[in-house]
Amino acid sequence: MDCIEKTIAGLTVRIDRTLCVGFGDCIERAPDVFELDGEGLCTFKEPAGPVDRDRLLAACDACPVDALAVLDETGRTIVPG
Repeated sequence: MDCIEKTIAGLTVRIDRTLCVGFGDCIERAPDVFELDGEGLCTFKEPAGPVDRDRLLAACDACPVDALAVLDETGRTIVPG
């Protein structure tokens, strides 16, 4: 499995690049966090400032193929929920 993860706003965000098909719904909701790479798959951007946690969760939840997962500080999956 080709996954990348990053801690953002106190949450662990994981991108499963084997599931991503590049719809870009996450980018529409959090363009400061996500972008498409040269392969047309979701990857992380380096945010210029603080990331709004609710907007981040909404962006990850918007993925129609559940390629994005979010874990809270305890390791519990909160997206997809």
